[in-house]
Amino acid sequence: MIKRIVPAAILGIAAISITACSNNNTWKKTADGLEYQILKDEKNGKSPTENDVVTLKVAMYYSEKGKKDTLLIDYAKMNGGQPIEMPASFPGAPKNEWPHGLRLMTPGDSAIFRTSVDSLMKTAQGDLPPFMKKGGYVITSVVLVGVKNQAEMQQAQQQQSAGQMQADDKILQDYFSKNGLTPQKTASGLYYIIEKEGTGATIAAGQQATVNYTGKMLDGRIFDSNVDPQFQHVEPMTLPVGQGQVIPGWDEGLQLLKKGTKAKLFIPSPLAYGPQERGDVIKANSILMFDIEVLDVKNGAPAANQ
Repeated sequence: MIKRIVPAAILGIAAISITACSNNNTWKKTADGLEYQILKDEKNGKSPTENDVVTLKVAMYYSEKGKKDTLLIDYAKMNGGQPIEMPASFPGAPKNEWPHGLRLMTPGDSAIFRTSVDSLMKTAQGDLPPFMKKGGYVITSVVLVGVKNQAEMQQAQQQQSAGQMQADDKILQDYFSKNGLTPQKTASGLYYIIEKEGTGATIAAGQQATVNYTGKMLDGRIFDSNVDPQFQHVEPMTLPVGQGQVIPGWDEGLQLLKKGTKAKLFIPSPLAYGPQERGDVIKANSILMFDIEVLDVKNGAPAANQ
């Protein structure tokens, strides 16, 4: 999801001077004060509603009278040249900022929206970058690629997830064969190996589990651990089970274990982070492997300081 333009979204990005068409006098304004220009109007399909999901190409520029516009950030470029998806509703954005302009567009349209630096100084969290001056503008360029309602979005996600699950399963089967492993498989596609059986009942949804863990890629690279000092959080982790506070593969996998169990979980990407990236190691559609030791199991929610 694209956050509102705040200093953190701008600082550290190399500014590229370009020639843009934003320094003209053809701006229209909505009743809420949003300034816009529709550059291409296809009149194709429906405008997005607050319950829809939109596919967009979005770039932001800083504009100052008498100067070339400066590129601040290009989300499509950051996404490998592909459009991004986000909810069409944007409750946190003031009504004179670009997300509310999506209601003026239909698929295939392109538009630019501008918000004055004077206005941003009143609403932005923290200070704006020093190169932004009063009288300047932030220009947002938007190409509306597509609109999906929630049902269409869920169907598309399910189809994508099913295809990815098949691809991941083939990779995992090859990995197991190469490494002489014979894990068990759940109906969801999660694989697991019990290396040491624990005692008592298996963990149930609603209980809290205290665990040690190490997360790895299939090539052995470690991306997180609470037993490895290099990750700077060497202490047992307590979490609620089956409450959606961790990736689905963890919620399901923990409910296969008992107190004292040591196990390996092999989590296909749809049960992990799916198409989202997490840091430098976990790329889109990454399969994850976890070594887990269950230290304790208790009823109820974890304490507030966990």
